[in-house]
Amino acid sequence: MIISRRKKRSEREEDLSGRLVTILDPEGPAAEAYRTLRTNLLYALVDDPLKVVTFTSPGPGEGKSTTCANLGVVLAQANKNTLILDCDFRRPVMHRFFGLRNVWGVVDVLVGKRSLPDTMQEVLVGLNVLTCGPIPPNPAELLSSQRFAEFVARVRAEFDYVLIDAPPVGLVSDPVVISTQGDGVMLVLDAHSTGKGALRKSLHSLEAVGANIIGTVMNNVRGGKGGYYRYGYGGYTYK
Repeated sequence: MIISRRKKRSEREEDLSGRLVTILDPEGPAAEAYRTLRTNLLYALVDDPLKVVTFTSPGPGEGKSTTCANLGVVLAQANKNTLILDCDFRRPVMHRFFGLRNVWGVVDVLVGKRSLPDTMQEVLVGLNVLTCGPIPPNPAELLSSQRFAEFVARVRAEFDYVLIDAPPVGLVSDPVVISTQGDGVMLVLDAHSTGKGALRKSLHSLEAVGANIIGTVMNNVRGGKGGYYRYGYGGYTYK
């Protein structure tokens, strides 16, 4: 999966809706790449479906949130009732992909301030997004709580697929904690910036808790006639 080269302007100021190629250019090579990714997910384990998938990466800016958002779109387009959870409690961005307000979100539901139906936002038919909400002072503690485990169990029962956008595993322990509640982890890499050491460290951290690493998405892979697709299919593998 080839993701566009990162802009130099601060991500904090960036409108990320332009990265939703599955909406903006549904017939292009990038959208086809995400549909291929969808097919791999849908038919990977027919007898034991992967309903709750966590997206993480060794470091920041490697495309995990873009991959999560676009996969959510193509799942909804395949008539799969899908929920995206922004569980990057350190630097949430999912609301900026879909032009949503990030006033209430996952955090509020977990602490009992809001209900799920009143807080999640429908962005497409079949696709709801639950933004992060206010950044908590204790992200790891909140994610390792019984409340979070019960919340994931609930949304697992209510949706066909739940996609969790987690922080980079190379920076904080949150993705490791989140992975214990899901069915699998999608590790998103960047062909230019992901080092072998960072990749090994990420794999070790996830495998140490028994996380099911179901696949990898490699971004910024050289393709076409010696150039770069703005988006496109780079590589996807199952263990």
